[in-house]
Amino acid sequence: MSGKILLDTDIGSDIDDAICLAYLLSQPECELLGVTTVSGESEKRAMMASVICTSAGRSDIPIFPGTELPLLTPQKQPVAYQAVKMPDWEHKTDFPPNAHIEFMRRTIKKYPGEVTLLGIGPMTNIALLFSVDPEIPLLLKQLVIMCGIFTFKTPLYTCLTEWNASCDPYATAIVYNAPVKTIKSVGLDVTTHVTMDKKEFIKKIEETKNEIFKPVIDFLSVRSLDGFITFHDPLAAAVIFDEAICGFESGTIETDIESSRSKGLLYFDKSLDSKNKIAMYVDRNKFFGHFFEIINKS
Repeated sequence: MSGKILLDTDIGSDIDDAICLAYLLSQPECELLGVTTVSGESEKRAMMASVICTSAGRSDIPIFPGTELPLLTPQKQPVAYQAVKMPDWEHKTDFPPNAHIEFMRRTIKKYPGEVTLLGIGPMTNIALLFSVDPEIPLLLKQLVIMCGIFTFKTPLYTCLTEWNASCDPYATAIVYNAPVKTIKSVGLDVTTHVTMDKKEFIKKIEETKNEIFKPVIDFLSVRSLDGFITFHDPLAAAVIFDEAICGFESGTIETDIESSRSKGLLYFDKSLDSKNKIAMYVDRNKFFGHFFEIINKS
């Protein structure tokens, strides 16, 4: 396996986190070292992650409930709505309390220069990890995050700030200021180009007979008001294994933490000499070709 991955997720709010975890469990190049959850009802989110890992026959993967509250701002995501489906599926219910930061720290130190930290929720856990042990950012292979808006060309939304960045803007600022060798950001302006009709997605998944996705389809029925799925988090995961899915540019990033209206707004300036690699566009067909190839092989 070529990719040691730690996943930090707010699974339980939108379906793309569950799809992302199922993709990673299907990806033969992924060595999933563990999962940490973040945001409100983090223990329920951990149980949801356990549902998907169990369906993949991977109950051995460590899962840790993480930080529920943002560093300084009010909680914008208190409930893991999709957790209502958990009783229908086998899962763990007992998790080590308050152990997520030490688990991430210990795992990254065990594999210096080898671990990709994939953040697909608010940045709270990652910011705390970097603050507790300033050596950790230097030991990562890379940090890949679904975060931000950089071109302001979002086909589905009219907004200045992206959800993960704005849920904990102070944590977002800490993460972008950390001395990580490479930070790859896949923002809302790019992820919103990879959508699929919900019925078409379910049909394609059923054709693959991939058992890992059975609970994902069940979770999809909860608070799923749109007729389509946006693959925000799976796109961020996919570029770890095939960077050519997106076109990236280097640059500097500044996080707005001063404005009362736009906390979490990210300012991007192009620069060839920068640790930040920002997704500027996505090859939609290449992404879906890659995604379903992996799902079919599993």
